[in-house]
Amino acid sequence: MASEMIVNHQEKAFALLQADAEKILKLIKVQMDNLTMPQCPLYEEVLDTQMFGLSREIDFAVRLGLIDSKDGKAILDQLERELSVLHDASIKK
Repeated sequence: MASEMIVNHQEKAFALLQADAEKILKLIKVQMDNLTMPQCPLYEEVLDTQMFGLSREIDFAVRLGLIDSKDGKAILDQLERELSVLHDASIKK
């Protein structure tokens, strides 16, 4: 029973972190589509702040043993790749 609860908490933690990464991607996409260009200091500050916050969430989950550090790194790496694609697409407009 206890191991099932641990697995459930781990799955929830991973899903929440992925959802937060998706929210960051959507926020940046909206910002790029409607508000500012990637060269704008506001864009860079929002991106830096959001990425820092997510990295701290991931670090906390790793320290609690809810996710493995490689899974946390994978979430950040995937988000960075997706943001890079958005950035490249906005420059080509």
